[in-house]
Amino acid sequence: MTGRILRIELRRSAALGVALLLLVTGVPLLLTSTQFFAGRWMQLAVIARSILVVLLPLALAGGAWLGRRDARHRVGELFTSTARPRWHRTTVTASALAITVVAAYILVCLVAAGWVVPTAHYFPGATIVVAAVGVPALIAAGWLGMAAGRAVPRVITAPVVAVAGFALLGLVPELVAQPDPDLAAFRPEPSALLLIPVINELDGFQTIMPRVSALQTLWLVALAATGLLLLGTVRRRATALAVLPAVLGAAVAVPLLPIGGTRGAAVVDPAAIELVCDNAGPQVCVTRVHAELLPDVVGPARQALAMMAAKLPNAPVRAVQTQQVTYWARLDPRAAPAPHSADTIVFDTPSFDRLGRADLSGDYFLPSLLEAAWQQECAEQSIQGDEYRARIVAAAWLTGRPPAPTGWDPTEVERLVGAYQALVSLPEAEQRRRMAAAREAALACQGDGLVAVLPEGQP
Repeated sequence: MTGRILRIELRRSAALGVALLLLVTGVPLLLTSTQFFAGRWMQLAVIARSILVVLLPLALAGGAWLGRRDARHRVGELFTSTARPRWHRTTVTASALAITVVAAYILVCLVAAGWVVPTAHYFPGATIVVAAVGVPALIAAGWLGMAAGRAVPRVITAPVVAVAGFALLGLVPELVAQPDPDLAAFRPEPSALLLIPVINELDGFQTIMPRVSALQTLWLVALAATGLLLLGTVRRRATALAVLPAVLGAAVAVPLLPIGGTRGAAVVDPAAIELVCDNAGPQVCVTRVHAELLPDVVGPARQALAMMAAKLPNAPVRAVQTQQVTYWARLDPRAAPAPHSADTIVFDTPSFDRLGRADLSGDYFLPSLLEAAWQQECAEQSIQGDEYRARIVAAAWLTGRPPAPTGWDPTEVERLVGAYQALVSLPEAEQRRRMAAAREAALACQGDGLVAVLPEGQP
């Protein structure tokens, strides 16, 4: 009998409409952002968790609409007069909603996986765990929405809980995670912020600690239990007791969750940063998680190495993609970079296109490789504007053409061209000496020596 009722609920209730709403919202959100996850499984899990900021309020609103069904059709007194307990009837309806929202979430992830499978070379096991946290989150949102709709059976309830959910998920973390005025570090975020299942700003080399995912799941299951109990309760005393699972879940999870929000929960994945190399010439390496980029970057990287070998004394002989996390993660002292050797240039991860391959349009990649000859991954180093200008001039010296950076102020471009012309007006041997000295200074994390290539810094 219960199975038959469940099938009827799946066919005829608003649960199916809620799932379709999640599907038509989630799929476009992901497919308009494929460059952020194409070819990378963990990034797909992260962006699936990030769109929960939209999907959870919709699940809340859909649950609220479904929860006011009895009041809307004025059958509350009729059902109350029957011998069947309220919790039995509401559990079947809640199960139908849970099945549909979970199916919609899984379908959204499967559609997006079509942009990952063709180019992905590395599948971290934590991907499924990180993405799966969204399942109890959606169930909890749907059941809490149903409880709200039953308690306040008004048309306005659904939009109100949707707005409240979006404010909680989207605005509260932004307000809490404001950086310090000097941008040197973020204010410590309370561990309770990780009770919100939305993830943002996770680097491609990182993953979420398993215990964090487990604690988030525990909390969300407890929250879903509270929603289900609130939906089936009749007396006020039972309503007060229904809140107990959520309180206990938070009491267990919060002390065990790390401080710092997503940044505190993230750790570097050692397998993701392993190097995959092409040795059919000067060695070019990328990280395992970005192995699909290797065929695209080999050509420009070897071209840059050849240009360095032609003009630069003790030129580097190999190119390696950086294994360091992004700038924001570097604010964490645990992510201090390790200097690389002088025979290696370390280049930043290039941009991705919508298919997960390297987007080298705009001719930005080769100049960035040439500038890498004067870069070092220095801990606690503040890069000044003159150092950026010096790197551009140094890269232009390798090409033999005046620098012409796009998007720069004409006055700045004129200054760079003047520095380049002053450099090339020197005897060739002196040019090589100065550029070699500047490179040695840069590799030793001495910015002043690199700035010496500019006119005002010349001896």
